[in-house]
Amino acid sequence: MDQKLTAVSLAQRLIAFKTANPPGNERTAAEYLAGLLESGGFAVALAGPDPERPNLIARLDGDHPLCFTGHLDTVPAGDSAWSVDPFAGKIKSGRLYGRGASDMKAGVAAMVSAGLRIADLPRGGRGFLLVLTADEEPGCLGALQAAPSLKTHGRAGALVVGEPSGNYPLLGHKGVLRVEIETSGVAAHASTPQQGDNAIFRAARLVTGLQEFDFRAPDHPALGGMTLNVGTIRGGVNINTVPDRTVLGVDIRTVMTRSHADVLSDLRVFIGEKSEMTVLTDLDGFWTDPAQDWIQQVFDIAEPFLGERPSPRAAPYMTDASVLGPALGDPPAIVLGPGDIHQAHAVDEYCELKKIGEAAEIYFEIARQWCQGHGA
Repeated sequence: MDQKLTAVSLAQRLIAFKTANPPGNERTAAEYLAGLLESGGFAVALAGPDPERPNLIARLDGDHPLCFTGHLDTVPAGDSAWSVDPFAGKIKSGRLYGRGASDMKAGVAAMVSAGLRIADLPRGGRGFLLVLTADEEPGCLGALQAAPSLKTHGRAGALVVGEPSGNYPLLGHKGVLRVEIETSGVAAHASTPQQGDNAIFRAARLVTGLQEFDFRAPDHPALGGMTLNVGTIRGGVNINTVPDRTVLGVDIRTVMTRSHADVLSDLRVFIGEKSEMTVLTDLDGFWTDPAQDWIQQVFDIAEPFLGERPSPRAAPYMTDASVLGPALGDPPAIVLGPGDIHQAHAVDEYCELKKIGEAAEIYFEIARQWCQGHGA
């Protein structure tokens, strides 16, 4: 690795690649990283159905590999004015600014930096795997494309997801169900609404009922309870027509105390025969037992940087672990990255320089202990 290319300077370079999704265009960033990793001794592959949106998979040979993963796309910079260029990677007052600084190009840079250092060390029989996905923001789409090929390579030993956590190791997150619920009615002229059946009225009654939807599931001790949010409503063609169709977009966050199949079954009964439901996203969450040996090793490594012993906590958001975990044989997993979740998707997004450097050191030590066969 170029000695001048630190985790921070690599994060700056990644911010300069405009990978806002849509449209994504992650290829240039993926090719740049592939070149670095290949020069550093990794076997690399760029693959995906869209040539402009490949996933990058990089390997160091060995059994039972430790897998690090992050995504290369970001949300758009948005219409609000930034005080800095969102793609310049400006450093100011100990912070790196730019779209994706926290979510999650700083995390990717720290992973790649640590991986290149690992490639220069003597290793035991264990491998190292780096999976950098495209098209994560809409719902882990790149990971879903990568999963079949990962399954052919067998089980991973452990999984580290570099999403923003302030370098605090998080042991799980909720699953997600996203559905559309369509209510049907009968169109009529607004001057004679009694001749029709208003689909928006029907949808409004559903929305009110969904506020009190009973998941019939106990809370998880760390993840909490299931939640439901109605995020979108589409319906009607003009103000003087009784609408005959309305579509609700519903986001449900789940915990493993009840299956997705059971939740969907209850929801179908709730909406009734005059409404239809389409499942858009169905991804389970995960939880790793804090008593697991590798988790305790990670806690040991993170403790000096955090100034406290980590305790079992969960992420409030979903990650590619929902897809890559099952593809890799459901190994123990954590979410740990230098970003701040409150900066994700924000105007003037930034990541603390100190956190980026610390993440690179934490990642390196996790990988060094794994690849050199120390414990776990």
